[in-house]
Amino acid sequence: MTAASPGRSWIWSSRCAPQSAKTARRSSDRRNTITAREKVVAEDQPVLRSYGRRKGHKLTAYKASLMETRLPALRLPLQAPAPESLAALFPSGADQVWLEIGFGGGEHLAWQAEHNPKTGLIGCEPFFNGVASLLAQAEAKGLDNIRLQDGDAREVLAWLPEGAIDRVFMLFPDPWPKTRHKKRRLLNEETASEIARVLKPGGEFRFASDWPDYVAQALGILHKHPGFSWNAARAADWRERPDDWPETRYEQKAVREGRKSAYLSFRRV
Repeated sequence: MTAASPGRSWIWSSRCAPQSAKTARRSSDRRNTITAREKVVAEDQPVLRSYGRRKGHKLTAYKASLMETRLPALRLPLQAPAPESLAALFPSGADQVWLEIGFGGGEHLAWQAEHNPKTGLIGCEPFFNGVASLLAQAEAKGLDNIRLQDGDAREVLAWLPEGAIDRVFMLFPDPWPKTRHKKRRLLNEETASEIARVLKPGGEFRFASDWPDYVAQALGILHKHPGFSWNAARAADWRERPDDWPETRYEQKAVREGRKSAYLSFRRV
């Protein structure tokens, strides 16, 4: 096992060892032929939800007003075809476009939007309270480079054009720890292929989790996928959070509960 590979303390299998990367076969032109929802949900095959509850505690009056007034203006127009250039989604344009799948409370997305003002950030989160929290942060920071989808991220992936995204984040997704629920995990072979489809060549996919078997699963899926190459050259590359990767509340919870986190970075090949 190489220095950059997860060790036995994580109970990770040697089956996760890197495999040679091959040039990924691009899918045929799928854009703008059917709606995003139709791509995700077949009439005879209902989609298995990858998230739990959608509402938590009652929103404050301020956050509730943001959900009514600001969210509609920032919500992605999934009912229409995606624009040829995603930069058109943002008032000031965008040099790059990044996608965060499941932004939780929005700390990471808001930080990235603030520190990368020329980058457009698309965020997906089904939990209403998390969306409201991000809207409040965006208002406080005056962010105008974000677009949101308060629903299933797979609909956004299906809607996005091929090779349109520069970076994708999936940070601390719901681990669904019970064996009977693991099939609900968001990162699987199908999701990995959709992420590969929307990423530009040379683009980056960042994944983080504090659940060892989920990290092992992610490594197994992404190592076998011909469209990804693991960026880690040494153990510190996945054990230590990069400087441009701010801590989130879910990571803080993992630290409090004594769990180690892994930070994986893959390049689109």
